[in-house]
Amino acid sequence: MSEERSHNYARTRRIVKTDDFSSVFRLRPVQRTAHFVLYARSNALDHARLGIVAAKRFAPRAVTRNTIKRVTRELFRQTALPAIDCIVRLSQPVNSKAGPATNAKLKTELRRELAQLLGSQVAKRPSPNAESR
Repeated sequence: MSEERSHNYARTRRIVKTDDFSSVFRLRPVQRTAHFVLYARSNALDHARLGIVAAKRFAPRAVTRNTIKRVTRELFRQTALPAIDCIVRLSQPVNSKAGPATNAKLKTELRRELAQLLGSQVAKRPSPNAESR
């Protein structure tokens, strides 16, 4: 893929099918942060695709889950990724029902972690045999 950034998040840039999610989840996680896990594998397309999993048990409020998805999509659009399928999964609680749904500190922390995850894939160019692991 060229070094252009993807400024859209069209359906072709999303992982939407259960089989696609399953094939990426079968692989070992590529990287972890305090709250997220990144799974990635090369694809046969000329662009990267993104899937986001934000479970209710780790982010009980819909506002928080939607914020996580929004920030992830924004960073995905701004990052020049190679032709890979990547899934960002929330793996640790980010807040509770007792606390505020979102705040500037939480958004900043989420953005930093997600930028670290997606940035780790920019420098890597997957080998053609990466899927056969």
